[in-house]
Amino acid sequence: MNVTPQQVLDRLAGVLSPSGVALTAAGVLSEIAINGDKVFFSISVEAEESKSWEEVRVNAQAAVRAIPGVSAVMVALTAERKPDRATAGLPPGSEQGIPHVSTRRSPQHPASGSPMARQADIPGVAAVVAVASGKGGVGKSTTALNLALGLRDSGLRVGLLDADIYGPSIPRLTGIREKPRLTDDKKIVPIERFGLAIMSVGFLIEEESAVIWRGPMVTSAIRQMLRDVVWGDLDVLVVDMPPGTGDAQLTLAQNVPLKGAVIVSTPQDLSLIDARRGLAMFRKVNVPVFGIIENMSFFQCPHCGGRSDIFGHGGARHEAERLGVPFLGEVPLHMSIRETSDSGDPVVESEPDGPHAAIYRAMAASIRNRLQDATPKVR
Repeated sequence: MNVTPQQVLDRLAGVLSPSGVALTAAGVLSEIAINGDKVFFSISVEAEESKSWEEVRVNAQAAVRAIPGVSAVMVALTAERKPDRATAGLPPGSEQGIPHVSTRRSPQHPASGSPMARQADIPGVAAVVAVASGKGGVGKSTTALNLALGLRDSGLRVGLLDADIYGPSIPRLTGIREKPRLTDDKKIVPIERFGLAIMSVGFLIEEESAVIWRGPMVTSAIRQMLRDVVWGDLDVLVVDMPPGTGDAQLTLAQNVPLKGAVIVSTPQDLSLIDARRGLAMFRKVNVPVFGIIENMSFFQCPHCGGRSDIFGHGGARHEAERLGVPFLGEVPLHMSIRETSDSGDPVVESEPDGPHAAIYRAMAASIRNRLQDATPKVR
């Protein structure tokens, strides 16, 4: 049975706002978006009222989940702050919610008014590491998956979250076609594959469906995949971030205490410019950068073994040295990496004794060492 927007509105009419008005009459609802048996909408309120509306969001989510035929609901609570004199004279950037470097406190003791004060550990997860890039098309998702497998091979219990809402690649890279199941209390159970606990928004939508969501929907989806997924006991959760430095990245940094970030770039100048932006963003929110990876570093002919520097070579290494962060390694542009990724059988899993698996494992070992220094819980 197909769920209709009117069915959703009928259920929401029974949910009351903090003032006792029906949610449908409070003037705060966005358009109802339905994708098969998944329902998405947002509730927009004033920032100073957001705490009192959180219970309403939870009740609205529960009401819609109770509709027969609905398998998943994502409800975003968006808080708009009215411009006032409170932000006048603040350092540049602080009006966006991220404290300026001259005023922020240590990540262990964020100021009570800081967005970082909302950070909370994910139950059972010892460490969260983001794999990011400043721009798309640099092989970030392939890198994130193979790094997760490399961390697995080092003896860690590993999860992988595909947070690239607009372009989820992990379902294709892992060959996963099934949908995750729900527990009795409507929590999502990640799909097990290759010894990893894996979750992606791509599991909830059709592969060819367009994800047309505004920023609040994106941030709500990421929060739910962090908090409403039964991750179990993990040493590290690897998060495949969307490209850029927008809502998704800030949502992650503000909601969980990231132990570190890895930046993926190609050698060419255009990619490195965007990689710098990504690195600067993580530094601004006090997230350590574990290092830079140069992907597609050179082309290696599968027939003769000859090498061609198609995108140049060494740019990421030079940038890492210039910025004072570790250079984790270089990954070649090679047919076997592309073919195994397209077939859903990543190279660390399908060719465990090959040279490319060794590259990913070496980089994963460097990341593990940094994690063990930062987090005693990581074995």
